[in-house]
Amino acid sequence: MSYYFTKTLNASMDEALEKVSEALKTEGFGVVTDFDISNAFKNKLGLDYKPYRILGACNPPFAKKTLAIDDKIGVLLPCNVILQEQEDGIEVTAIDPAAALGAVNNPTISEIAEEISAKLKNVINSL
Repeated sequence: MSYYFTKTLNASMDEALEKVSEALKTEGFGVVTDFDISNAFKNKLGLDYKPYRILGACNPPFAKKTLAIDDKIGVLLPCNVILQEQEDGIEVTAIDPAAALGAVNNPTISEIAEEISAKLKNVINSL
């Protein structure tokens, strides 16, 4: 079982970021964090690294629903989406929450995770 969904876009990083943000919004997610790995590596380690961003995406109704069931589930939130430069474009990869939350071993959370997975798969497929 794969733990992610992925698609490569023929776009610049900025264009891909805009497309991904809009696609997430369409599915009820907001970007709550945007961690620029390449910038952090440059500033903190003096290393050059390919353009690589980690977006923390959150769908508040689903977050509320899962936190009501298990208040420790926050360690697995938000849903991460990465954008990284590859030779053939910007690769966009989203976590599969069903795979990640399957470790919790709670049928109710697994059902919610499947719903979130479907939404993130829609995001990737719409790009």
